[in-house]
Amino acid sequence: MFRLYKTLASPPVRVRATLPSLTCTKLYYSSQPERNALFEKVLIANRGEIACRVMRTAKKLGIKTVAVYSEADVHAQHVKMADEAYLIGPAPSAQSYLDINKILDVARLTGSQAIHPGYGFLSENADFADRVTNEKIAFIGPSGDAMRSMGSKSESKFIMEKAGVPVVPGYHGENQDVGFLKEQAEKIGYPVLIKAVKGGGGKGMRIVRHAGEFEEMLESSRRESIKSFGDDKVLVEKYLEHPRHVEVQVFADKHDNVVHLFERDCSVQRRHQKVIEEAPAPGLSEEIRALLGAKAVAAARAVGYENAGTVEFIMDNIDKQFYFMEMNTRLQVEHPVTEMVTNTDLVHWQFEVASGNRLLLNQDQLKLSGHAFEARVYAENPLNNFLPDTGPLFNVRTPATSEDLRLETGFVQGDQISVHYDPMISKLIVRGEDRNDALRRFRRALEEYQVVGLTTNIDFIKKVAEHPEFIKGEVETGFIQQFEKDLLKAPEAPNPETLALAATALRLQEIRQLKFNKQDPQSPWQSLDRPLRLNNMETTKTTLQSHDGESYDVYMTTSAKADDKSPHLVDVEIKQSGSTDIIKKYEAVDSYLDEEGLVISSLDNKKVKSNVVLHNDDVIIFDEFGRTNMKLPTPAYVAGGVSGADGAGSVKTPMPCKISQVMIKPGQKVEKGDAIIVLEAMKMEHVIRAPMDGVVDQVLYNVGDLVEENKSLVMFAE
Repeated sequence: MFRLYKTLASPPVRVRATLPSLTCTKLYYSSQPERNALFEKVLIANRGEIACRVMRTAKKLGIKTVAVYSEADVHAQHVKMADEAYLIGPAPSAQSYLDINKILDVARLTGSQAIHPGYGFLSENADFADRVTNEKIAFIGPSGDAMRSMGSKSESKFIMEKAGVPVVPGYHGENQDVGFLKEQAEKIGYPVLIKAVKGGGGKGMRIVRHAGEFEEMLESSRRESIKSFGDDKVLVEKYLEHPRHVEVQVFADKHDNVVHLFERDCSVQRRHQKVIEEAPAPGLSEEIRALLGAKAVAAARAVGYENAGTVEFIMDNIDKQFYFMEMNTRLQVEHPVTEMVTNTDLVHWQFEVASGNRLLLNQDQLKLSGHAFEARVYAENPLNNFLPDTGPLFNVRTPATSEDLRLETGFVQGDQISVHYDPMISKLIVRGEDRNDALRRFRRALEEYQVVGLTTNIDFIKKVAEHPEFIKGEVETGFIQQFEKDLLKAPEAPNPETLALAATALRLQEIRQLKFNKQDPQSPWQSLDRPLRLNNMETTKTTLQSHDGESYDVYMTTSAKADDKSPHLVDVEIKQSGSTDIIKKYEAVDSYLDEEGLVISSLDNKKVKSNVVLHNDDVIIFDEFGRTNMKLPTPAYVAGGVSGADGAGSVKTPMPCKISQVMIKPGQKVEKGDAIIVLEAMKMEHVIRAPMDGVVDQVLYNVGDLVEENKSLVMFAE
């Protein structure tokens, strides 16, 4: 028996997020003949953003909440928000969030009447749903039988065919022989898609474009599938070259009522995982929209579905024909865009249905209102194949929330994004009166969302939202690959105005620090009656280094216009390091820090507001040109002591990870592009390939080893 630790929950943390108003809910009840009381206490078997999301609705409804957490999440926001919180194990999810026995022990201990699984972890585990029900505890989701029917991609295809729901041509049977599957792929015609039968979130999914790579892709799919789902069975189906991912939100109660809440488009994806979602889907006729809804309802009825679910379709963007892909038997990550355009709270609906009550609205009462976008904000580097990042949220500024702008998050400034779990930081959801209105508001909100401390995909999402084809609504699942030259291009040279703002901001922060030091009577700065000037009494120089290694010198000289009223006026000159040519000159620049810590500057007779953050040696500037990353050069006396022990002939880890498979050994010859090591990070596999032809000299880690970022994995002989 494990030891159970209870933590006294802190007062609820104020999170900047809003949900649709519940004031109209009482009107819905008036049409119901009888209504069961909602639960008194609910356990949320999850963490992060979704746990906080469920808790906010629960608190609005007067429902007490119980959180569970791992050792890695002891200071997490969902722990602080809950009325009670219990430690259930170490960081690995298999020993904590996936441990059914521990979660049920907490439910019994706390007298929880229901369990909400959120999404991910145990949310689509049919055995978990059955065990919760057998404990006489309400499972806030569908039955285990419905999960089994829809959780198997092969079985669900047969069910859908019988229900009259169109399915993609392919093989969904039991024969898993490699040769047989390869024959089926050839019959279907390349390209084909290999998918884990129990997959989700893009895990275990591989595109195969020709027969020569089928076996390698199949093995990779099976390896990832067994780790993620405990099952390596796959199906093979036709891969559409111009597909859209369109899904329909459905809801069903115990009284044979089933409705759809219209569709969402989730076509903008990387690694088969969604990045931007919108509702309703652009460019669909009312006839197609109605047919999608009808087929989704038929799919739910075919398995006796209850509670929230999403029927996912793949749509050919040429002829708009759509095919059943899978059903997610849980609340989706992107459910807020549906809430925004239907004025509903789907977590509230979940509580009602799980309590035995009828749906709050029937199909005729559900109407679309406006348009909404959702961005999944990840800790990842889009310019490095979207590899995940970990670390602290050192500095965070978010857009102001309102009824039309929500920020769903489980993290605040100072929190850590852990290597153990999914790297999603938050979801930004914006609504407008129509698609153009919503898109304009969406882009503005992305400009105002600023994160320092780790790499995020915010700038990338903004580039997508600004792309002409996205603005036109021309989206498909290959959108990112199709326009990667536009979306993933390296940053341009910094604007001179940005360099001036950075240097003046650093100067202001230095002055503020000097004033702080002068408060100490023992400080040597106490004798100063004016800010210190570096180098000499007239001019200071700040050197900033850009991403491509170019250095810029910013000279600030006390302006002739400076006086007692404006003592900090400076003339600014910008030069490329080593050059005497002036790139740009600004006269009488006046800058100050406002109450929020933003830099207000006067440049060329215009007022400019910017946010400049110094994090270690990094200087990050947010201004009208977007985000610019600069560095303060490492002093020569420090750089001279840095060892180059790794050498040039090595392969390094692109992120913190675990070694999943090693396919080489010392002395082995490899060719450029050969798979040499498989890493596991953020629940995904990443194949490391040889960067050149050569001979392996050393393999520095073994299977199972945990390795930090930027560590050498393999050394090649010279």
